[in-house]
Amino acid sequence: MRVILSGLPTLEGKSVLQYRRYMKENLEKYRKLLMLEPRGHADMYGCVLLPPNNDSSDFGILFLHNEGYSTMCGHAIIAITKLAIEQAWINMGKPVTRMKIDAPCGTIESFARIQNGKTRSTYFHGVPSFVVGVNIPLNTASIGAITYDLAYGGAFYAYVDADKFEIDLSQENYTGLIHLGMEIKKEVIRTNKHIKHPIEPDLSFLYGTIFISNKSLTADSKNVCIFANGEVDRSPTGSGVSGRMALHYKKGDLQIGDEMKIESITGSIFTASVVELVKFGEFDAIIPRVEGTAFITGQHEFLLDPEDPFQEGFFLR
Repeated sequence: MRVILSGLPTLEGKSVLQYRRYMKENLEKYRKLLMLEPRGHADMYGCVLLPPNNDSSDFGILFLHNEGYSTMCGHAIIAITKLAIEQAWINMGKPVTRMKIDAPCGTIESFARIQNGKTRSTYFHGVPSFVVGVNIPLNTASIGAITYDLAYGGAFYAYVDADKFEIDLSQENYTGLIHLGMEIKKEVIRTNKHIKHPIEPDLSFLYGTIFISNKSLTADSKNVCIFANGEVDRSPTGSGVSGRMALHYKKGDLQIGDEMKIESITGSIFTASVVELVKFGEFDAIIPRVEGTAFITGQHEFLLDPEDPFQEGFFLR
């Protein structure tokens, strides 16, 4: 998680969605410079800190990746919550520090558990998350006929039962998961016309494919998320886990307050639950709660030589 603190030109707008639109239209070269090689890599992820939408929030956040700009990122919220406390951007409260972060998908409430003056874990209450459809049939060239669930947790995902269709979620199958995840994503986009946010058109797109397995040895379940342009999430995917909470509640697997531990391809774990039920547009939605940990790994300064032939980096997969 690369947090860009300074050096960008001023983003114009009065809300995070407007900042997002402005950067997409005017400052793409900076996203590419910071996310792609040689300063980043094919799976790099980042964010830009911004002014909040209004005085009731602490700050805004814009998410960056190898393809563009996502609408929500749970692992980024967890990371930035800890960073805000460690860097004293937010006054520490005990035993829990609370903050409000304006993301493109809406306002996120995040919380840091404080022990002995340190952040031990962070969690957030996500935006209303809902199910669009379950057991939707799809034909794929690689593995034939499958079914998927479509849900929203700050972004739209197609959820596929990896056990049912004998999909290996190990790190050794990393490249295979990228190819299959992108194949499914493209086919869902082509065939499903119901990927529409009930309020904001800018949020109406399929972000990725999430493979689910119950074969985890250390958690209740395992997630591998393929998003953007074949990017593989190193975390269990906070917005994807949020969508899963809506799915599990709808299917009767979870009730309010029940916890589920979900593992990523790297072995990191999020603990998630359903906080409450809400109505969101025409959807019966839930508010998810997702908890995890984050650790500061370094401070970096990036330079651009005006004679560099790769001014915007390059993408290799």
